[in-house]
Amino acid sequence: MQVHIVSYLALAGAIISEVTGTAYLQKSAQFTKLAPTAIMAVFYILSFYLLSVALRTLPLGVAYAVWGGLGIVLTAIISVAVFKQTLDAMAILGIAMIVGGVVVVNVFSNASH
Repeated sequence: MQVHIVSYLALAGAIISEVTGTAYLQKSAQFTKLAPTAIMAVFYILSFYLLSVALRTLPLGVAYAVWGGLGIVLTAIISVAVFKQTLDAMAILGIAMIVGGVVVVNVFSNASH
């Protein structure tokens, strides 16, 4: 059980790193700003490393679904809160469906255990 906790902590770190890297991708202005581009690269590398740590015990399909799904949701929140972008009703509905999918995989599926 302890190993599973470490894997989920690594997965959480991978998600946070990926979202941070994506925020810096926006700030890099299509790689024209050196510092945000370098920071983005570091966070993406960290994200993939932590995802690989999570894959030691978590199934690939489950870990990637959670990583991608929660990454999308958190990135959307950052885009609204930090970059003042807007989401329409269909975008919000789609994001809610992603959250629902992540919940179903983690709560109701035996694949995640």
